Amino acid sequence: MTDLTAIAKRLPSAPSGAPRPVGGGCIHSSYVWGDCFLKTNDLSQSDNFATEAAGLEAIAATGAIRVPEVIVHGIEGETAFLILERLKLVSSGDEAALGEQLAILHSHTAGAFGFDCDNFIGATPQPNPRTTSWVEFFTEHRIRHLLRLLGDRGLRFAGSDDFLRRLPDLLPPDPPASLIHGDLWAGNKAFLPDGTPVLFDPAAHHADPECDLAMTGLFGGFSARFHDAYRSVHPAPADEHDRHEIYRLYHLLNHALLFGGSYIDQAGAVISRFA
Repeated sequence: MTDLTAIAKRLPSAPSGAPRPVGGGCIHSSYVWGDCFLKTNDLSQSDNFATEAAGLEAIAATGAIRVPEVIVHGIEGETAFLILERLKLVSSGDEAALGEQLAILHSHTAGAFGFDCDNFIGATPQPNPRTTSWVEFFTEHRIRHLLRLLGDRGLRFAGSDDFLRRLPDLLPPDPPASLIHGDLWAGNKAFLPDGTPVLFDPAAHHADPECDLAMTGLFGGFSARFHDAYRSVHPAPADEHDRHEIYRLYHLLNHALLFGGSYIDQAGAVISRFA
C-alpha cells in the first residue's frame, strides 16, 4: 500500500486533501493531489520514474517548450513515485506555437546521439549510449535492440537481416543530434487554457529531429498549422517520406512488443518494403 504520509514529507509543503485517481495511463497509477500530479507504481518502475524526470528536466532546461515541473521522485516503502506540478490542461490550443517551439527544442544539439542515461519508451527499456554515428546508434540501439527483444519472445520478421544490412544506405549519415521528446504522439501533448503548448511523458534523447516528426504521423492528431510552423524553421528533408517510415518502424516494433496484434503486421510490412 502507498504510504502517502511518508511521500508528503518529501514535498516542500503537504498537498491539501486526499489524492484523487485519474485515468489516462496504461503503466502507472495517477492521481491529482492538491497542486501536485502523483504517479505511483511498484519498485520495479523506480528507474522509469527517474528517467522520466531526467527527460522532463532536460527539456525544461532548454526553455523551448513548457513541460510539467519535476517536484520529487523516489521510493517510499514498496512504492516508487514521481510528483510533478499539476497543470490545468485542455486538448486544443496554439498548434502553430507548438510547431515553432518544438523546432526550437530541436535546435538544442549535442556532440553525440543518445542521452545521459538509458530510459524507457513506454514500458520498454531504451538504451542511450553516447554514440557519434547516427547510423550506428539507430541501427544498434533502436532497431536491432527491439528485434532482439521480439526474438526473445519467439517473434522474428522475414527479411530483417537484409533490412539491417541496408540501413546504412537508408539513413542520413550526419543529421544534427537534436534533443527530442522521443514519444511524440498526440496523447503526450496538451495546452494550458491560454493556448500555451505543453509536452509530457517524454522518452527524451539526442537523435535526428525527424524522429519526432515521424512519430507525429503515426497516429495523427497534429494539425497542418503545427507542421507548417515547424517547417518554417526546419524545412523537410528531401527523403522525408521514406525516412519517416523507417523511424516509425521503431515505434511499430515497440508496439508489437507491448501489444502484438496488427502492429506485428505493420512492422513486417515496413521491413519487407526496405529489405
